[in-house]
Amino acid sequence: MKKIGILFGWERSFPNAFVERINAKNIKGISAEPVNIAKVQQGAPTDYAVIVDRISQDVPFYRAYLKNAALTGTAVINNPFWWSADEKFFNNALAVHIGVPVPKTVLLPSKDRPDDTRAESFANLAFPLDWEGMFDYIGFPAFMKPFAGGGWKHVYKLESRNEFFAKYNETGQLVMLLQEAIDFDSYFRCYGIGGKHVRIMHYEPRNPHHLRYAVQHDVPDSLIKTMEDYTLRLCQALGYDFNTVEFAVRDGIPIAIDFCNPAPDAEVSSVGQENFDWVVETAANFAIERAQAHEDGKNNLTWGTFMQDAVAGKMSGPPAPAKKKKA
Repeated sequence: MKKIGILFGWERSFPNAFVERINAKNIKGISAEPVNIAKVQQGAPTDYAVIVDRISQDVPFYRAYLKNAALTGTAVINNPFWWSADEKFFNNALAVHIGVPVPKTVLLPSKDRPDDTRAESFANLAFPLDWEGMFDYIGFPAFMKPFAGGGWKHVYKLESRNEFFAKYNETGQLVMLLQEAIDFDSYFRCYGIGGKHVRIMHYEPRNPHHLRYAVQHDVPDSLIKTMEDYTLRLCQALGYDFNTVEFAVRDGIPIAIDFCNPAPDAEVSSVGQENFDWVVETAANFAIERAQAHEDGKNNLTWGTFMQDAVAGKMSGPPAPAKKKKA
């Protein structure tokens, strides 16, 4: 029996529906359940062929458990080793490399020195930094936000250099990004599952939370196809089996704003019934596919093209267009 587990936190509608949908298919040799952890022993395999991870970004114990599970053959969705390594600034740089438009962005050192460092630890850092060069490149208004992590914590919209310095002085030891603000005509969130399935969701981040998906943008089919292509490029390069990519469309060009969401919102009360039904069905089918392909004792993780090319000793460029299944 190949067991599929889902590891989750406070959410309920998606994990429960995911388990129920897999079991309702009555596929011989396949079952699903919430992950149950009673003991974590180094180098010992779990009972699961596949685990879908929805919470380890917030629980270090779970992240360590998943790495051990992956080492012993479990296909963890998403790859816990890469998820531990990636961050927004690198992802933006990779997007530039594979031909996906992103906002102009610069990386900022933390305002306060990290613990266990002193002034002499930063002999390689210019003082003062080239603030005017950064401001000329980014322009105002701009956004400042942490270079790693998710959600809207410590995100600032800045209208001027004076406002920048006032807010930067509040960021403590956080490493931040300063990023061009995109004045967009329309906005989309896109599920990417399995490196081949894309769901384009019309979205309005300026609406109240319960109305953000209650919009319909009038855009050409060519724009939808471009966003499908960009979503696949990003998910394949990063190696994420389950992700959302957000696009702000300015003058007909979709600009990837946020695309490091390996535990994306999938609650029915948030995304709406149609999107919920799609993500449950698609995630269930993909997890079953991974369970059926699972080989005991082998590395069953997904590694992105960036890492694959690095192992092969070559630079990765834009991946070849993948065959995709439309929603």
